[in-house]
Amino acid sequence: MCRLLGYVARQPLSVVDVLGEEDFEAFTALTAVHGDGWGMAWQDPQDRSLRTTASPTSAVLDPTYAQLTRMPLGRAGMVHLRWATPGLEVTPENTHPFTEGAYAFAHNGHISPVDRLERLLGSTARAALAGTTDSERYFRFVLQCIAERGDEEEGLRQALGVLTTEFPEASLNALLLTPTQIFGVHFNSRASVPLEGLRDLFESDDELPHRHDDEYFAMDFRLTPDAVHVISSGIDAQGWTPVPENTAASVDLATLELRRITL
Repeated sequence: MCRLLGYVARQPLSVVDVLGEEDFEAFTALTAVHGDGWGMAWQDPQDRSLRTTASPTSAVLDPTYAQLTRMPLGRAGMVHLRWATPGLEVTPENTHPFTEGAYAFAHNGHISPVDRLERLLGSTARAALAGTTDSERYFRFVLQCIAERGDEEEGLRQALGVLTTEFPEASLNALLLTPTQIFGVHFNSRASVPLEGLRDLFESDDELPHRHDDEYFAMDFRLTPDAVHVISSGIDAQGWTPVPENTAASVDLATLELRRITL
């Protein structure tokens, strides 16, 4: 279970530019829960290649996080703060975002059992696995479906159709950055809030981060004339609109056009 931030803009932005100083500090403070590593992916504004970095160190302790989040690296990107599912190691191989060529993927949720999820993968996708997470297998399944359909949106739709049927109680919340689009997925209506794990970290429910007790898997979006942002719950900020339950959407990196994807 993790926190996500994604953005597309007309000009290169830093993560601090996206959120503003105060909300960026609040987002980073979520490492009190989501401190099992961090990662970023962005599209280079010069050649549109994918750039990524990730570390199993908590973001709040990593000077690279502090440096990169203040740099205007690109027009489109994502940030991931990891809270490792019990039993899954905190290692570089298990740290989001996962990448393949020009594709990057970050997940907030848990799909169980992992071996059942892996059985959805063909031999090529299985051979590409580097870590032990359900999230990486989710990513490989999405890529497999995109390859089968020959289209990013159709492939994502196919993958979500299978996963919502096979794992109806999973959270599939995710961001997928491609050469031309960023996709946001918000499918989790039957997923359980990990309250027991959260309560192990704090002395009382009053200390839980914002909306973690009842809307842990919620996502919000924000539209401006020059940008589209999406974020997981956790910061108490103005100007955000809740993402409807069980929806996915795409944002065109060139035009910023926002389109809802239906299954």
